Amino acid sequence: MIPEPRSGADDGGEPEDGRQTVLALREVSARLGARPVLHGVDVRVRRGEVVTLLGANGSGKSTAVRVAIGQVPVSGGGVELFGTPLRRFRDWARVGYVPQRTTAAGGVPATVSEVVASGRLSRAKLGFLRRADRAAIRAALDEVGMADRAKDPVEALSGGQHQRVLIARALASEPELLLMDEPMAGVDLESQQVLARTLAAQVERGTTVLLVLHELGPLEPLIDRAIVLRDGCVRHDGPPPRAVGQHALPGHDHVHPHSGAAEAVRSGLLG
Repeated sequence: MIPEPRSGADDGGEPEDGRQTVLALREVSARLGARPVLHGVDVRVRRGEVVTLLGANGSGKSTAVRVAIGQVPVSGGGVELFGTPLRRFRDWARVGYVPQRTTAAGGVPATVSEVVASGRLSRAKLGFLRRADRAAIRAALDEVGMADRAKDPVEALSGGQHQRVLIARALASEPELLLMDEPMAGVDLESQQVLARTLAAQVERGTTVLLVLHELGPLEPLIDRAIVLRDGCVRHDGPPPRAVGQHALPGHDHVHPHSGAAEAVRSGLLG
């Protein structure tokens, strides 16, 4: 059976360890067009935690992240960032968002550095980049191993390099909360390893992370909690699944994208 959520994860108050709740989805329901996607989703992410959203395609993982930043409106419940209701939250420099991999410049001709610089504008004074802003942009490029490609057009990059640019753009604002939607999807092993190192460095600095994953892969050691969604509902909130048997073999340490929470249980990943 899937374990019940751990105590303190959904009690509506501050956790026993006293860490601030950085992100709260409180009984959130949401629709995409006429289709209900989320049904009373209750999620808390505490300061310094690394939490992953797992589940089959269509389970509501990406919608939950988009709800958290206001890209998808709620039809019920509410969202809070750093204790402030989303409708009143304005301090977006504290939040970094990495969407599912797309063309980094959105079809507009731009260099790698220009794309990453756009992630710093929330901290820039009147839209002008100062010395500290430029330093943050360089640091973000260094962190994802793309400093040597700073002047290259983004259309010249591989898929994995595109993803690194999107991550650097999010890191440029030096966020306290980092939201990532399937950062490992379709990227090469080198980029996966870069992401794992980058995320480890962010965690070391105290950054709070919520990320959507289809498989834990090299990020598994960093994950504190896993939230499994099925049919738009939370079915598990607790320790991340551990691969057993054949799933523990190299190259097979993941939750399959075609499987839901029930399949994960049958395969031993949440048992």
